[in-house]
Amino acid sequence: MTYGWSILIVAVVLGALSFLGVFNPITFAPKASAGGCQVIRNTELGISNLVGSCNNQVPQYVAQFNGQNSIITSTHIFPEYITITAWIKPSSNTIGTIVAENGPYYLAFGNSQISKSDCVGGGVLPSGTWIWLCGNSKVQINSWSQIAMTYDGSNESVYLNGKLDGYLSTNGPLHTNGGQSLRMGWGDPGYNQYFNGYISNVQIYNTSLSNSSIKLLYQEGIGGAPINLQDLKLWYPLNGDASDYSGNDNNGVSRNVSFTSDWYGGYTQP
Repeated sequence: MTYGWSILIVAVVLGALSFLGVFNPITFAPKASAGGCQVIRNTELGISNLVGSCNNQVPQYVAQFNGQNSIITSTHIFPEYITITAWIKPSSNTIGTIVAENGPYYLAFGNSQISKSDCVGGGVLPSGTWIWLCGNSKVQINSWSQIAMTYDGSNESVYLNGKLDGYLSTNGPLHTNGGQSLRMGWGDPGYNQYFNGYISNVQIYNTSLSNSSIKLLYQEGIGGAPINLQDLKLWYPLNGDASDYSGNDNNGVSRNVSFTSDWYGGYTQP
């Protein structure tokens, strides 16, 4: 009986340490510092380059949102067509918006407006009417996933871990609806859509990336650098700060967001 209880206690402790990522090899891997990789733009020559250590090291920090009042905002960037990618680790399956510009687009998780929980959800406003799309697969709670949404003026798509997970035909360029500032971790002001969990490596492009490009971004991992720098509009690694490293100087302002180094549990390098 005594040995049985001892074994049970050891098993519980080992399970807790494993959940926290103590045994994850990522814990001991080299970590990228904030701003270690960024885009430098020469507007006169029209040239954009990645500079620094851009070998897809995992970040030292990620952003943690409390699901109640955490938010990051930045100046309004309105693309006609769009790609949004991000890495997320939800702490619960409650409604949560990852990225939103309330005029034209949303990228969400478990959003009730798309009538399915634990899914990757995307919403676009091409002609004054919201069009919502929910992916077919379930996003795992307490595990890291890469999610993405694209819209090319004719088709809206959502992706989970580099794979197409939902597809919808629609029509027309995104409608500004007056345009508002970009928000991460919170959606429509009329709804309680605060995200509860972790977000890292948010990238926004002024184009609809191809399936193969989305897959490539996933295969780079949570610390992956952007591709197609010419169309990159915003890049928030969220590696210790809310700065924009796209070279376009649209730095974010964080409120009640924690930047934590204790994020490795639930992550496996693709």
